[in-house]
Amino acid sequence: MLISVKGLDDERYERPLRLIANLFFEETEIDMGGDDGSLEVVFTLTGETDVKAKAVLTIKESGEQFVAHYEKRITADQEKEYFKSLKNVVSHVYLHVLHEYTGIVQKWGILTGIRPTKLLHRQNQAGVPTEVAHRQLQENYLMTAEKTDLMQRILERQLAIVPDLYDLKKEVSIYIGIPFCPTKCAYCTFPAFAIQGKQERVSSFLSGLHFEMEAIGRWLKEKGVRITTVYYGGGTPTAITAEEMDELYELMYQVFPDVEKIREITVEAGRPDTITQAKLDVLKKWKIDRISINPQSYTQETLKAIGRHHTVEETIDKYHLARENGMNNINMDLIIGLPGEGCEEFKHSLDETEKLMPESLTVHTLSFKRASEMTQNKEKYKVADRSEVEQMMGMAERWTKDHGYVPYYLYRQKNILGNLENVGYCMPGQESIYNIVIMEEVQTIIGIGCGAASKFIDPNTGKIEHFANPKDPKTYNERFEEYTNKKIAILNELFK
Repeated sequence: MLISVKGLDDERYERPLRLIANLFFEETEIDMGGDDGSLEVVFTLTGETDVKAKAVLTIKESGEQFVAHYEKRITADQEKEYFKSLKNVVSHVYLHVLHEYTGIVQKWGILTGIRPTKLLHRQNQAGVPTEVAHRQLQENYLMTAEKTDLMQRILERQLAIVPDLYDLKKEVSIYIGIPFCPTKCAYCTFPAFAIQGKQERVSSFLSGLHFEMEAIGRWLKEKGVRITTVYYGGGTPTAITAEEMDELYELMYQVFPDVEKIREITVEAGRPDTITQAKLDVLKKWKIDRISINPQSYTQETLKAIGRHHTVEETIDKYHLARENGMNNINMDLIIGLPGEGCEEFKHSLDETEKLMPESLTVHTLSFKRASEMTQNKEKYKVADRSEVEQMMGMAERWTKDHGYVPYYLYRQKNILGNLENVGYCMPGQESIYNIVIMEEVQTIIGIGCGAASKFIDPNTGKIEHFANPKDPKTYNERFEEYTNKKIAILNELFK
């Protein structure tokens, strides 16, 4: 979809207009000032303080028009803040006119960011009453009461499980990335290299990972910085051997400070085909009982289509094996909108989940990530339409509520089906602290390993700096010392 936009001279409008248009159409392009689009939107802005905006959308082929109006008082003094407010006005009238044209209601309004609950936390920290905060979010972003209510429930759960959530800036969490999987899923863009036949590369990677852990652990001890949580992700951290896992966790206890006082250690064992008795013995040995076992779907044809080479039965069997071996906090993931799946298949997945009742269930909505195999070959992967995707999300919301689960974190992604969200549900008291701190960006996350992203948060200003290790194991193996030293230099600036 190509949309011609007129009346706005500033190129800074292009990106927000494109992101909002992508909520309604696939792969939108914005032509600022051009005439080639199948749709043309002409903006008229008048006034400097009391700004009035008008948007006229014209269908080029038929000449049919749709009109929207919006006005807002802008009191910002600085140019940057003034433009931000002006962009908000433009976004409002733009969303309205696209709604008039398509008939599609956007429950998240003009919001395209991935962490909406941060907005509510900000209001809560400032002491804004709940009703006022909700009203402001609904007015500023055009989100519905349904979404602000969901955000409120999540905020309350997060503060119940982490009462000191706003005071964690002087601690850190650690993410340890293991970039190997049995196979690569069609929707995946994480660092995940098929491990078969790559033992030499795995060994080299683990040497670099051990170096990073030792260096970061040394820095933490020297500075007296405590660790809140440790999260082993990837890839699939259980794709390496039991012996390699054992060495990794032993090193963690040796080099990280006060491991016994870390609030939570999680290991993603997401691929059931990587779980063995020997690996469960290792987890139990090092007192790790929080893991993920991710079915994604309980329909075998779907698993085959997305490149997961395990069976439905294997998921169920490995879940029971983990339970028998003392895994007391198991998360499972389901994905709404996988190729070929509709309400019937999703109901089957919920019915199978009911037989297991994991402590937490994360419900993802399929997102077409730019670099994934699924996005690059969309014609091969037919997915449900917006209406059916919304029905499936409704099914998940009702099912979790009926079975005693509560929502405790959410995030959104670009190109997510139905402009919906990913929601983590759990039994009360079983929330993942790591998921909360990374989504709400309340503390520094130090990423260690191939493809691991660090997020450095200034304890005083809250300013965020991103730093990513290379995704390719070969590049990582060649330069892990350089990346480790760069991270420590940043940490030294933050924790003086």
